Amino acid sequence: MPYRPVLATGAVALVVGLTACGKDTASSAGGVAITATDSTCEVASTSYAPGKAIFTVTNKGSQVTEVYLYGEHAGSYTKVISEVENIGPGLTRELAADLTGGQYEIACKPGQTGDGIRTRITVSGATASASTITTARYDREIEIEVKATEIRGADGLTAKTGERIEFKLGNKVSSKRELGIIDPSGKVVVLIEADANGAAETIVELGTAGTWTLKIEGAGVAGIEKTLTVA
Repeated sequence: MPYRPVLATGAVALVVGLTACGKDTASSAGGVAITATDSTCEVASTSYAPGKAIFTVTNKGSQVTEVYLYGEHAGSYTKVISEVENIGPGLTRELAADLTGGQYEIACKPGQTGDGIRTRITVSGATASASTITTARYDREIEIEVKATEIRGADGLTAKTGERIEFKLGNKVSSKRELGIIDPSGKVVVLIEADANGAAETIVELGTAGTWTLKIEGAGVAGIEKTLTVA
């Protein structure tokens, strides 16, 4: 029986948009250039003043790419401040965010996978006003990849109560796959579907401590369950 998504108390699921909004405080028209290839990620400037920033991302590689702006979280750069996805070869897209003082990392991800090719940027100068305080879209990502004979990235998962996680399902088989995210009470918080050889993603706020379940299903296979411990 297929899952029916239910929003449980203390857990909020949000579908990720493909773009964000904003503008660089000191940029010229068109924003700060980011040039992405299959092996490089060139950022035109690495020093910024606090405030709204806009970047213009051009993909000069042969693969579809995505670009993320990360802030620091628990000693590493995993907090997603802004992102732009599905940038095909030869295309240009905008990525935007509100920046406060500190350091960030910009990551280009050829093939839309992995940690990316990263460039550190620094924001310094006068403190931004309250209207430009940085708010993370989510704290980090969990990437799960379904292959013909295995599931990658779903073993031994843990998280903190209240963390906002983007779950990314990559489907490497020739039929549709579904990922159900189930809270400790047994309710399905969200269900995402990835088409054959496709991908899908969603953001979930893990508002309840306990053992969550990730269940992957699809035509011709028994449901595979993995656990996510939230404490």
